Amino acid sequence: MTDTAPTPTVTEDDHHGDISVESSGEHGETLVVTGGDAIPRVVLTRAPGAEVDEHVVIGTRDPRHLRMTVGGDDTPITPAKGRLTRRSYRVDVTYAGTSYRLVPVSVSTSRLTRDGKRLGEFSSEGDLRVTAEWEDGVEVEPVDAAVGYALAAAFGTGGQSLWTAVVEVVSEALP
Repeated sequence: MTDTAPTPTVTEDDHHGDISVESSGEHGETLVVTGGDAIPRVVLTRAPGAEVDEHVVIGTRDPRHLRMTVGGDDTPITPAKGRLTRRSYRVDVTYAGTSYRLVPVSVSTSRLTRDGKRLGEFSSEGDLRVTAEWEDGVEVEPVDAAVGYALAAAFGTGGQSLWTAVVEVVSEALP
């Protein structure tokens, strides 16, 4: 395994200022989100030796091979397998008794919820550049932003609808 120098990408968030996302190691083995004094540091790591899925920035959707910390605390993370439906690309995290979910809502965006309440939508094309559009009138805590940016950067955003995927499969099968 060869280490590569971290490649930070900085986004200016409307609510929390500059948020930095950096990836290091072979095929993004470690992803780190930071952002000033108020944003807790989030570290998402893929286990060494885990099979790498080239379609996922962090390299796997298998929760057995992922470790996430928020502010230094171990945080359970459960990405779904990512098959045909948008919902199958969801990622669930529980931190300090709060449940977060990032789930695709369009071809290019995913929605972040906290305990089922909409916080905002994220977009990322798998290049560590993440954009957040927060819901009006919702208080977004620094930890919400940190978790959202980490999940969007590590797993990407968006997904096709089931019907679009079925049409593509059928179209490819036809002569």
